[in-house]
Amino acid sequence: MKPKLIITGAAGRMGKRILSLAIEAGQFDIIAAIERAGHPDIGKDAGSLAGTGPIGVKLGGSYPSDSDVVIDFSQPEAADKTIDYCLEKGAALVSGTTGLSDEQKTKIEAASEKIGIIYGTNMSVGMNVLFTLAGKVASMLGNDYDIEIIEQHHRFKKDAPSGSALTLAENICKATGKDYPDCLTCGREGKDALRQGDTIGIHAVRAGDIAGIHSVIFSTLGETVTLNHTAHSRDGFARGALRAAKWLTGKEPGLYSMADVLSFS
Repeated sequence: MKPKLIITGAAGRMGKRILSLAIEAGQFDIIAAIERAGHPDIGKDAGSLAGTGPIGVKLGGSYPSDSDVVIDFSQPEAADKTIDYCLEKGAALVSGTTGLSDEQKTKIEAASEKIGIIYGTNMSVGMNVLFTLAGKVASMLGNDYDIEIIEQHHRFKKDAPSGSALTLAENICKATGKDYPDCLTCGREGKDALRQGDTIGIHAVRAGDIAGIHSVIFSTLGETVTLNHTAHSRDGFARGALRAAKWLTGKEPGLYSMADVLSFS
């Protein structure tokens, strides 16, 4: 039998692509597409909203009686309801929602003692390779290299810095012993804004319809090394989320990562 899948945030940009690709792949039984109460598209066929044609599942604001796995790319304010549902029904959770509070992250960690959870700021295969490489390169280059992260996204993105930029910074800190998040400098301004040693600069660009560009710059006197990932569309993130959901279904409780899914942890 196909795993029963719920997509939360199904009418959002990411939600629609996940839904469309899930329909195309045919690996899941899509039983619900969830959005916030009062959303103008509530009651419409979710497949039609995703551009694939009717699938007989209407966009709704409430969860069904049971499911195997939930993919959540909604807003932080909806995260608690999703976690509570998964705990109640024993459903696995793949969450790509960024901007979660420390309390919500703690709640995810606690919930992982009872259900399987993958929480990732970026589900694309290439970006997860970059997460791994960034720490390794920082460790190899050493403290003589200044580190700057530049992230670029579309004009509609609410949170800054991006969750992926913060994950890059966190992985670099783990590899180099820097104090995360205290070592981060988010943007610079003023007449006396010289770079401080042993810090990581993070800069956010919001423009047009940029799907996602992340660059990590390692620079010292004489040379610069740059790691870069460019998302051409949201499909890489969506396919990664579906891959994670398929992998996670039936797994023992625990807090897993995309590195586990991709087998390079």
